Amino acid sequence: MSPENKTVLLFDLDGTLVDSAPDLAAAINKMLLALNLTTFPQEIIRGWVGNGAKTLVERALQHSCDNNAAVDNSLSEAKVNEALAIFLNYYQQFLCVESSLYKGVRETLLALKDQGYRLAIITNKPTEFIEPIITGFELKGLFELQLGGDSLIERKPHPLPLLHACKTLKVSVAQCIMIGDSKNDILAAKAANIQSIGLTYGYNYGEDIRVYQPDWCLDTFAELLDLLR
Repeated sequence: MSPENKTVLLFDLDGTLVDSAPDLAAAINKMLLALNLTTFPQEIIRGWVGNGAKTLVERALQHSCDNNAAVDNSLSEAKVNEALAIFLNYYQQFLCVESSLYKGVRETLLALKDQGYRLAIITNKPTEFIEPIITGFELKGLFELQLGGDSLIERKPHPLPLLHACKTLKVSVAQCIMIGDSKNDILAAKAANIQSIGLTYGYNYGEDIRVYQPDWCLDTFAELLDLLR
């Protein structure tokens, strides 16, 4: 059964449109080195991505401290904020070095736009990084709205960003569909009474996205064209 009467597509960014884990991992390891802490392989750091920059930093610090008995493993707010500032500084310098669009993303987005769909981004990533990434991957001009994790007082899985998008774009929840790779996307959609499409690739902490019961589940981004035709 295909979605009906949808006019607005709300997309997550990391793990949905962009495989950003390589550059996030590089920045995390640079941060850990600057703090004289243990670094980690990219594949491990991938499992920490998806809840925004601060949570990513907290997970890296906790795992690094847990692996070093000589280091105080208590995470004060001051320690986290210091590490976060270091991470953001490194990441800002290397946003699109090893990151890449997932297969079929650009072509599919262009086709959906041509079909008349209105496109928006709702991510937990800090807002300051969205535009440089969109520009770097030649997606500029496709999205009417770009909301980051710090755009509002709440972020996914809270429904506020999705409801704010509906209000801003002057559409009903029934006209929208949320598309993402993480349980945060699906839970936010359910809380907002918006239908959702779960993508099986990307970052979902090792869990099967089907556990969270999206309305549809796809293995590749390009499959959206068949579903939304």
